[in-house]
Amino acid sequence: MTSIDKNVSFYALVAAFGGFVFGLDLMNISGAIRFISSIFSLDDGQIGRVVGIGFLGVVLALFFVGTLCERFGRKKILLGIAFAYSLSSILSAFAVNYEMLVVGRFIGGAAFASITVSAMYIGEIAPANQRGKFVSVNQLMIALGILLASVVNYFFIKNLNSITWLTDQNIWRYMLGAELIANVIWIALIFKIPESPRWLIKKGRIEEARSILQTITPTEEIEGMISDVQDSFHNETKTDTLSQLKNLFTKRMSLILWIAIAYAIVQGGTGMNAILSFAPMIFEQIGMTTEDSFMQTVIMGIVNLAAVFIAIFTVEKLGRRFLTLAGLALVVVAHTSTWMGFKDSTYVFNPAAMVNIEQQLEGATVDLTKLGALEGKTFANDVELKAKLAEIFTKKELPLASGAIINQSIVGIKPMLILFGLFAMLAAFNMSIGPILWVVFSEIFPNNVRSVALPFAALVQTLSSWSISELFPWSLSNFGAANVFLMYGVIGLIGLIVMFFIMPETKGKTIEQIEKDLVRT
Repeated sequence: MTSIDKNVSFYALVAAFGGFVFGLDLMNISGAIRFISSIFSLDDGQIGRVVGIGFLGVVLALFFVGTLCERFGRKKILLGIAFAYSLSSILSAFAVNYEMLVVGRFIGGAAFASITVSAMYIGEIAPANQRGKFVSVNQLMIALGILLASVVNYFFIKNLNSITWLTDQNIWRYMLGAELIANVIWIALIFKIPESPRWLIKKGRIEEARSILQTITPTEEIEGMISDVQDSFHNETKTDTLSQLKNLFTKRMSLILWIAIAYAIVQGGTGMNAILSFAPMIFEQIGMTTEDSFMQTVIMGIVNLAAVFIAIFTVEKLGRRFLTLAGLALVVVAHTSTWMGFKDSTYVFNPAAMVNIEQQLEGATVDLTKLGALEGKTFANDVELKAKLAEIFTKKELPLASGAIINQSIVGIKPMLILFGLFAMLAAFNMSIGPILWVVFSEIFPNNVRSVALPFAALVQTLSSWSISELFPWSLSNFGAANVFLMYGVIGLIGLIVMFFIMPETKGKTIEQIEKDLVRT
């Protein structure tokens, strides 16, 4: 590996470290949510809000991140985001009520905004023939964060009754507070990376840009790159946010906008963030114990990581278009399998089930006498069962009791179809539309609009992800698991058809070459 490759790799990893923090947060809240909902007595809407509010934080951040990146540069904004997320970790871990927790997680939305900025930064420093690989590092860091958080959460759950300082009341604080360690490391690393040379050129700071390009670009290519970047601005002197927005929403940019919006909606709408955020809840629907469900999240983390490596090593060979379409096809297959696994499940409370439920709930802060209301009953689907459980148990008891009740009473379910569907979805997302979306976003927007265009596209993706995550608990209770996954499959199928007709191939092209191909004259 040459010194140039080492420098680009290091800068990309540091810029993408926000993805690692985001992955930690996604799985930490996944593990913590049952305990949070119990201690604060949350309903389905509030549970969804605790998870989804971070995406609304992203929405707010994305209204400003483009302007801030344009004014202060990519590096300083990454640093600001890292500090904001440190504040979020502190507020979340020490929350004394639901409102304080929501505020902390809202601020934490800045972590996802970092993925937008890092994709912008990496797209501007990486060589054209390796840009896809380096931008995919974002998803690699998310996958590493997910895996580490899954292992830590499983350790906490496994030792919940054997470590004296770990209780149902405080376990979630340790899960959320552990993120602060990663944030301190990230802040220290950001100080070691340079500013984006393309941003410096745009600001007329040519010598600074040339100095940085010497560390990431072969000497013979530096002057040509500087000239190409300058030409790509079309001699425009107005580069403020309003001017960039006006340029973005013109007929010339219409094809680029359609590609970005369609990709953003389908990536968020296929349900990946909801699956990760509520993974233990989903595994309990299959019939697993709490401990087993957390073990499955560790396996999910391993599958995530393996799939991202596939994307990194194939994105420059197979291309963005092929991986996107193949991934979406697998998403449709995966969700169809999950739907088939859930659709015939019923819930039977015979004597054996009642005994097993009582044994599993022994020691939990749940009034076991309430289980008598279920004895001898049968429920045709999970919607009917959850409605009955909501009548019997308090909001404080329900999160601790529902898992045991579901996994000991469920019959007619096809767990292998569901497990295949969930893990196939993880693989499909992480080797295709997960990382490739950010690769495409980092490539298709011309230099003279990218500071606002990339955050705008990320805003659409965030709204799509937010709506899915916010409504997931409510959807499970009101539509049932089978219909929820069927809906995700339909979204994936529509996305596959749309992307087949409009998705271009961009591998191996410079940002300036892609601009010439996609911008209408």
